[in-house]
Amino acid sequence: MEYFVYIMTNKSKGTLYIGITNNLIRRVYEHKNELTDGFTKKYKIKRLVHFEVFDYVHNALQREKTLKHWKRDWKIRLIEELNPQWKDLWETICS
Repeated sequence: MEYFVYIMTNKSKGTLYIGITNNLIRRVYEHKNELTDGFTKKYKIKRLVHFEVFDYVHNALQREKTLKHWKRDWKIRLIEELNPQWKDLWETICS
């Protein structure tokens, strides 16, 4: 099984959300369609801008915790290393 740590936003350099899942397509779909109440629904966070894949849940959980403690500008730099245009990666994970 694979595990994913992902970052979503509502716009370029907007509000950031970091999460973990074992089914990235399903989880992003839930965010995009506001299927769960909470932070992402409140702030209209629907754009997947970064994700990382892990073989072990322990490693994914550790990475999620690490990223959540990073300074905002470090998170922005991480996103922009591979996605400088802040494109929605939804199509990428669905293909």
